[in-house]
Amino acid sequence: MSDFPFDLVGFDLDGTLLDTSGDLAAAVNHALQLAGREPLTVAQIRPKIGGGAKNMLRMALDDSGGCDEERFAELHRELLRYYEAHIAVHSHAFDGLLTTLDALHGRDVKTAIVTNKFESLAEKLMREIGLRNRFACLIGGDTMGKGLAKPNRAPIDEMIRRCGGGRTAFVGDSIYDVQAAKNAGVPVVAVSFGFVTGRIEDLGADAVIDHYAELIPALESLA
Repeated sequence: MSDFPFDLVGFDLDGTLLDTSGDLAAAVNHALQLAGREPLTVAQIRPKIGGGAKNMLRMALDDSGGCDEERFAELHRELLRYYEAHIAVHSHAFDGLLTTLDALHGRDVKTAIVTNKFESLAEKLMREIGLRNRFACLIGGDTMGKGLAKPNRAPIDEMIRRCGGGRTAFVGDSIYDVQAAKNAGVPVVAVSFGFVTGRIEDLGADAVIDHYAELIPALESLA
């Protein structure tokens, strides 16, 4: 058995593994254009990312007066259609990620993904980016069924089950990630370079990192 304190490290996707803000903003602005609204900047959209596309779109529409439910459903479908067709135009891995994944795998640590993005979209994105084979499993926001995305513990538990159990930690950038990990009873590291609003320290994570070069020492400190 490795002397590294964890057998499995799970990761959020948007704002943690990848900076997806450019492509998500383009999809949101496509929906806003169809609704006759003014576009938002990437900086305005970044804080809305993390709770899934529906939540992101609702917040964007609320900024300009809201929307009735029937029209919202149409715009949500259009956002998803556009995003699926343009999913990896601007998205890219955060600095230092690939080196850190190599270091974890060199310690016989499995890595996995738990995201609130729909599973099919997450799979497509990770394949197009060329990183899907780095992760033992991927759990999406719809994988476990309605109401069982983060901050529910169910997707974290399923990640652990699919990966064969073992000592587990989770890495994310939002309150959804921290709460899901805590609900599942696993330590959590927050990344300050993601899409968090406010002070990263206020999320209540067990450790905070500013660059992926700090992840392995942070995990070792949680032993």
